[in-house]
Amino acid sequence: MQWQLVVALVVGIPIILFPVAYVWYLNISGMYAAIREARERRAVRETKAKPNKELLPEEEYEMALSKAMKEYPWH
Repeated sequence: MQWQLVVALVVGIPIILFPVAYVWYLNISGMYAAIREARERRAVRETKAKPNKELLPEEEYEMALSKAMKEYPWH
């Protein structure tokens, strides 16, 4: 291979792959956010549906975690 072709590949491949990786990142982070919100809604719905039920430690942890996630701006 000539050196010009190698230089063109080294420069061109990142230019092509960076937008692809960025779009994949946006898609995956959007799916993650949708799944997280659905889990929070389900937890709230289950808690509201059974108000007299005593919470298990895992449920208390999940409720405290979702409350803390809503209070802090970095989520």
